[in-house]
Amino acid sequence: MKGIRSISRKAKRTLAGIALIATCAGAQAEAIDLIGLNIGGAAFAGGIYPGKYKTNYFFPSPDYLQQWKDKGIRTIRFPILWERLQWELNEELNEDYASLIDGVLEQAAEHDMRVILDIHNYARYKKQKIGSEQVPISAYQDLLERIARRWKDSEGLYAYDIMNEPHGVDEYWPAAAQAGIDAIRKHDRERPLLIEGNFWSSSYLWRKYNDPLLQLKDPADKLIFSAHLYVDKHGNGLYKDPLPDDFDTMVGVKRARPFVEWLIEHGRKGHIGEFGVPGDDPRLLEAMDNLLSYLQQHCIPLNYWAAGKAWGNYKLSVEPKDGKDRPQWAVLEKYVGQGDCQAIGPRG
Repeated sequence: MKGIRSISRKAKRTLAGIALIATCAGAQAEAIDLIGLNIGGAAFAGGIYPGKYKTNYFFPSPDYLQQWKDKGIRTIRFPILWERLQWELNEELNEDYASLIDGVLEQAAEHDMRVILDIHNYARYKKQKIGSEQVPISAYQDLLERIARRWKDSEGLYAYDIMNEPHGVDEYWPAAAQAGIDAIRKHDRERPLLIEGNFWSSSYLWRKYNDPLLQLKDPADKLIFSAHLYVDKHGNGLYKDPLPDDFDTMVGVKRARPFVEWLIEHGRKGHIGEFGVPGDDPRLLEAMDNLLSYLQQHCIPLNYWAAGKAWGNYKLSVEPKDGKDRPQWAVLEKYVGQGDCQAIGPRG
């Protein structure tokens, strides 16, 4: 009987995964999950490679995801570091680091959750840009092919975010992104591919830098464009400057709108891969609430930045502290499991 129950759970997860993926192709299936989290740690100390596990970088404990499943979170974006996964270009994946990723995916599957695997490298490898002589596009393509080959059958894997915040590679990024798409599709035509844009994937400046991405071709037709936005003065998420007295709590909506309008104009699907605010100013929480309401209206999912026990006192963290929820969670919780979205938007 134990074996029969195990098979039944696996079949259930597989069918659920198929249903979720089908929504990305426009099919009518279960409701879209609009609120997810980034779980940080595995890409910490990005300038130290490979680094030391539990000193420079961290992975969730085996029971970590349960706390978020209990709060209704189903989707996590999980940043990983290229240099730790592949110590030298075009070589085999490092088994120690890859096995830790295995553990996260298995844990997600156990809790009927799903992972967006994010290559958190800013279009660089050991500080050299993709497209340079040191890091040819073919080396990036090799990485993604190895990733897809290894994890294509993982129950916990929902999507591939093929590169975090490319910048300074305007002339190379569209070609590199296409190479990445082609690499993954050699092994996996089922899962969505999240495509971030040039200039740090800024939602506000998306139209200025990213029209060339409209030429990307996916034989599976499951591309989702993923932008980032923050509401501090410089839009970089550092929140170093004090808020002005006339701070506009609609700033998040205003910074998201150019991206959403671009998606509507071109009939593409969208996602916000990073957004976060400190929890110590009610105006920032109001701006967050306004943004989440706007995104819900348009059926655009968001992964909040960030959660994870390794963040400590990081001011954007939504990780509970001393057994108490952070202020940001009260806003997020309003939108968890809400909305009547049957497909990833935006709605026109």
